[in-house]
Amino acid sequence: MQKSSAIVFTDGMLDTAFAKTCHGLLRGSDRFDVIAVIDPKFAGQDAGVIMDGQALDIPIYESVEECLAKIDDKPAYGVVGVATPGGYLPDGLRDNISKAIGHQLSIVNGLHSFLQDDPELNAKARENGIQLLDIRKPRPRSELQFWNGSIYQVKAPRLAVMGMDCAIGKRTTCRFLMEMCRENGVQAEMIYTGQTGWMQGYPHGFIFDSTLNDFISGELERAIVNCDEQEQPELILLEGQSALRNPTGPCGSEFLLSGVAKGVILQHAPGRECYEGTEEIGCQIPDIQTEIELVRLYGSQVLAITLNEEHQTEEEMQSHQKELEQRLGIPVVRPLKEGVERLLPIIKSYINQYTG
Repeated sequence: MQKSSAIVFTDGMLDTAFAKTCHGLLRGSDRFDVIAVIDPKFAGQDAGVIMDGQALDIPIYESVEECLAKIDDKPAYGVVGVATPGGYLPDGLRDNISKAIGHQLSIVNGLHSFLQDDPELNAKARENGIQLLDIRKPRPRSELQFWNGSIYQVKAPRLAVMGMDCAIGKRTTCRFLMEMCRENGVQAEMIYTGQTGWMQGYPHGFIFDSTLNDFISGELERAIVNCDEQEQPELILLEGQSALRNPTGPCGSEFLLSGVAKGVILQHAPGRECYEGTEEIGCQIPDIQTEIELVRLYGSQVLAITLNEEHQTEEEMQSHQKELEQRLGIPVVRPLKEGVERLLPIIKSYINQYTG
């Protein structure tokens, strides 16, 4: 896949979990080469430093105009780099999109608010001869597959990276695991299930929350079967979505039942008390030990815990890591701080013991 140059819009949210799409693209993409981020709140700084403290030499500009005036080559795309609650389009972001269209940049949008349905933006796009790509737009029923049991013919073991909440780092951990496996001689592939995964260019997957509910299991099955047949991997990693008991959108049983993932890596944010977006209601995230037991009742096993670092000091994270390892009796790692190499023996053992 040949990369296309792109700038990414984050509308003042680059340092938050809402910019997880941008964060994913900054950490790596086979589809886009990110050359700048547009975010007036952090203009003049390095995007990597704002994301996680590690410089990437990717500048942040206040506006599309400033960016295009300072860079040498105009990018081909402007990418919406945020995932807002309910997928709404913020006013500031819409303004930047409009300006980018005026400079003949095609727009890639992963929100539930479709740019093609916006009369003004659609007309402006036609005038400037560019594309508006709403990648979360549901595919027609005729293109969707119902679950048919072909999953039972898949040879490669499946390992689902699930989480205690949404926007908690599942996709990033999944990518880290894939890269770590490949670097150590294990042929691993990743099934994407969100808009950011598509933007990162993974060849196999689908967008979970824009698929008709009746066909989610079938589309997951199809992605896994195609991956197994075409790539013949030793391991297939499944990017999880939301959480099994998240009241705003429970998800996860599909990976365990329809995708037959017998192993699970569980992402946890010890700094969170409530599910994202429910703080005022007080919907508390359950104890992680009960989540591990729930996964067991589904017929699968949590092999390790990976930690999200948000809102925690180094001392607090060390304490959480030690306490959870002692209490749960399984490895607990910090992907952004120490990588995921410590999970290699666990993954190799899972592959060797896998019986389908």
